[in-house]
Amino acid sequence: MKISFLCCLLLPTSILSNAQNTAVQDTSWVRSSYKKTEQYITMRDGVKLFTAIYTPIDSSQTYPILMHRTPYSIRPYGANSYRRSLGPNSYLMREKYIFVYQDARGRYKSEGNFREMTPAIDVKKSNKDVDESSDTYDTIEWLLKNTKNNGNVGQSGISFPGYYSSAGLPDAHSALKAVSPQAPMSDEFIGDDCYHNGAFFLMDNFGFYSGFDGPKSQDGQNYQSHFNAKFNDAYQYFLDFGPLKKANAAPFFADSNSIWRQTVAHPVYDEFWQSRNIKNHLKNIKPAVLVVGGWFDAEDLYGALKTYAAIEKQTPGNNNRLVMGPWTHGGWAAPAWKSFSKYQFGADVNKYFQEEIETKFFNFYLKGKDAFDQPEITVFETGSNQWKNYDVWPPKNSQPTAYYFAENGKLSTAKPKAAKSASEYESDPAKPVPYTNVISGNRNNEYMAEDQRFASERPDVLTFQTDSLTDDVTITGEIIANLMVSTTGSDADFIVKVIDVWPAGATLGQDGQQAVQMGGYQQMVRAEVLRGKFRNSFSKPEPFVKDKIEKVTVKLNETAHTFKKGHRIMVQVQSSWFPLVDRNPQKFLNIFEANESDFHKTKISIHHGAKHSSSILLPILK
Repeated sequence: MKISFLCCLLLPTSILSNAQNTAVQDTSWVRSSYKKTEQYITMRDGVKLFTAIYTPIDSSQTYPILMHRTPYSIRPYGANSYRRSLGPNSYLMREKYIFVYQDARGRYKSEGNFREMTPAIDVKKSNKDVDESSDTYDTIEWLLKNTKNNGNVGQSGISFPGYYSSAGLPDAHSALKAVSPQAPMSDEFIGDDCYHNGAFFLMDNFGFYSGFDGPKSQDGQNYQSHFNAKFNDAYQYFLDFGPLKKANAAPFFADSNSIWRQTVAHPVYDEFWQSRNIKNHLKNIKPAVLVVGGWFDAEDLYGALKTYAAIEKQTPGNNNRLVMGPWTHGGWAAPAWKSFSKYQFGADVNKYFQEEIETKFFNFYLKGKDAFDQPEITVFETGSNQWKNYDVWPPKNSQPTAYYFAENGKLSTAKPKAAKSASEYESDPAKPVPYTNVISGNRNNEYMAEDQRFASERPDVLTFQTDSLTDDVTITGEIIANLMVSTTGSDADFIVKVIDVWPAGATLGQDGQQAVQMGGYQQMVRAEVLRGKFRNSFSKPEPFVKDKIEKVTVKLNETAHTFKKGHRIMVQVQSSWFPLVDRNPQKFLNIFEANESDFHKTKISIHHGAKHSSSILLPILK
C-alpha cells in the first residue's frame, strides 16, 4: 500500500520498507545468510496458501520459526528474489530464525476466497469450517514436518497482519509459543479503521478500498484499482463530492462485491460486524502474548488496547503483556523514533523497544535464550517523556475524576450550582469543522497531536478549560465524556477532544537546538467521535427528540500523559470532524442513502447546570 491510499488498515510503505531494518540496504546479506524456498501449503479444506520460507544457510543447529501472515503480498516472488531484510527488526534477523511469509487465503498468490477479518468459528464441525486460526494451525503443522526447526513457532505482524496474529491465538497449535499482535484490528465498527462508535471514517476507507480489492491479475501478483482519485485538498474534494450514495456507482465502487460496498451496506452494528469482532474469541489463550500499540496511531489504537484487555478478561492467569509507545501506526518498526509532531522524546525509543523488548520476547520463548522479565505493562508517558511500568492496566492508583463544564468556558472539579446553564452552537454540514489545519490530499497523521487553535477559533466548537495548573497532573487510563445535550435535529455527531494548553512564553527544544515557540499551543492529547443515534445502542439506533435533554457518553481511548505545572487542561466539543469522518446530515436516516436535501443546519446545546451537568472523567494518577 502507498501513503496516497490514506493508510487505513495498513502499515505505510514508507515505514514498512525501512522497518526491517537499519543495517541492510540491499539483499546481499540476506542472500548470503538464508536460503529461500517457495511452497504452496495445503489447508484442511484443500485450499493452498502461497508461502515463502527463508532458512538459515548454517545448518549446524535447528532454529525456531517466526511467521508473518498478510493480505498485502509477500513479494518479491520467485525463489531467486530475496527480501531486503527479514523479521520484525534487524536484531532478530541476525539472531537467525526460519522466517516464514504467507499470502493470506484469497489474497495475491494464495487460493481461496478472501474475507476481510474472517469470522472466527469456535466449534469446527468439519474440514470445511475454516478460519484464520485453522489456517495458522495447518501452516504450522506443515512447517514442523518440513523444515529443520526446534519445535517452537512465533508469529507477529502490524495492522492487518496484527489481526492475523490475534486470530491465530484461539485453539492455537501447541508449538505456537509466542505471538505479538501489533496495532491489531479488533472491532471495525466500534473503534478500528472503518467506523468509530458508529461514525464512518470517510477519507481512510475511500482511499484504501479504491485500491485494495479490485480485479486480481492472472499471476496473482497485483490488483487493479477500482479508480484513481487524485486531489491535493481532501477537505474540498469530499465537500464537493456531496452525498456518499454517489460512491456506489461508476466511476467509483460500481462493483457490488467490493469491500467498500460491503462496508457501507452495514451502517449499524449487525451480525456482519459482530461476527468479525475477534476480541470475543480470545479465550483460553496458551501462547505468550506481547501486544504493541502507539498513542498516535490513527488507525488501530483501539485495537491494541482492547485486544490486551480482552485476553486479560477472558483468559485468567494468561502470559500477556502490553507495550504502548509514542508512535504512529507501526512507527515502532522504523529505523529510529526520537520525535513526533511537537513532541521530543530525547532518546531513540525504537532502539529500546526492538532490542530490549521485542527481540528478547521472541528469543526467550522460542530459543530459551537469556531472560525476559519485562513488566506486565510498559507505557510511554507523553508530557513527561518517560517510560512507566505497571502491574495492571489501567494502574490501580488511577482514579476517575470528574471535571465539570461551566459558564464562560470554565472546566473544574466543582459541580455547577446554577440551576440552568448551557452553551450552544450551530452545526452546519455545508461548513464542517476540519479535522486538521493542514491542506493535503492525504491524511495528516500529526492531527492526533496537532495545535487545535484553528478549531477553538470557530463558533461551532465549544471550549472549556481549567485555570493554570498549580502542580503536574497525570492522566493514565480511559477518558469518558458524559455530555448532557439537546438538539433541534434528529441526529448529530459529538467529537470530544482533550487538549494540553501550553502557557504563554513556553518553548520546546533539545540542547543545542533552536527553541520552538509553544506559547498558547493547544496540543491534542486524545479525541474521539460518537454518532449520536448510537448513544444507547450500536445495533438499534434512535433519533433525538427535538430539544429534549439527553445523556450522550463518549468513550475516548486510554492515554498516559502529564499536564505540566502552569499548563491548562482544555476540552473541546464539536459536531463534525471532516473529512476524517463523513458529514452527518443531522437527520435520522441511513446516511449512505442520503440526498443533498437531507442535510440541515442544527442548533446543539451542551448543558452544564446543576440538574444537567456535562463533565469529563479524567483518570488522574494519584
